[in-house]
Amino acid sequence: MRAHDVIDDRPDLSHIDHWVFDLDDTLYPSDAPVMAQVSARMTDYVARLLDLPLGEAQIVQKSYWRNYGTTLNGLMANHSIDIHEYLDFVHDIDHNVIPANPELIRHLAALPGKRLVYTNGSLKHAQNVLAHLGIDHLFDDIFDVEAAGFTPKPHRAGFDRFAAHFDLPVPKSVLFEDSVRNLKTAHEMGFTTVLIRAKEGLRTEDHIAPGDTPDHVNFAADSLTEFLGEMRTSTTAETIHD
Repeated sequence: MRAHDVIDDRPDLSHIDHWVFDLDDTLYPSDAPVMAQVSARMTDYVARLLDLPLGEAQIVQKSYWRNYGTTLNGLMANHSIDIHEYLDFVHDIDHNVIPANPELIRHLAALPGKRLVYTNGSLKHAQNVLAHLGIDHLFDDIFDVEAAGFTPKPHRAGFDRFAAHFDLPVPKSVLFEDSVRNLKTAHEMGFTTVLIRAKEGLRTEDHIAPGDTPDHVNFAADSLTEFLGEMRTSTTAETIHD
């Protein structure tokens, strides 16, 4: 086979020089019990705030998440709360459950350009997650919900603040996310979009089943680590055998 007849079918991200990652259920596997802890503490917070049984509080919490983008945004719209107290409370979890991933470290280190975290969580939570993964030194910056003016993904205003803050070259930027609705906003702005699917049994209404890829998702993968190892970048060495 001649060299020019070889087809490179790896995901092509050779145009990307800004690598943007969601935090939770994206940089670590969705079966790591991190968000389960956060969600439980959100429900507990709502129960205490509104003096509700846990079951009723969970219904309120999920309705806020569904209608406002995050539970926090719903609370802010409907109640008077201390935002920083809320963020500290819901992210007061055991981060030791996050598994080490040396392969992820290698793949992230090899990415050409800037690496950013864009999260609806708090800065402190993001720092804890990155530290436990051993990748905190690999990121240029973290953009948390406070930096977004407490306007969470998927709202366009939050995305616009994020892009403006870093003077982001959107056509040369990719967003890795587990949320299909967050990727929709990113796609509309011109990002390349990569969906990291939640594991079976852990999918919510914001996730999709294997084989179901919306038009606003450019690529989909079951594992961030595997996708990073398989994709083509501007610095990937191509080995072509005759």
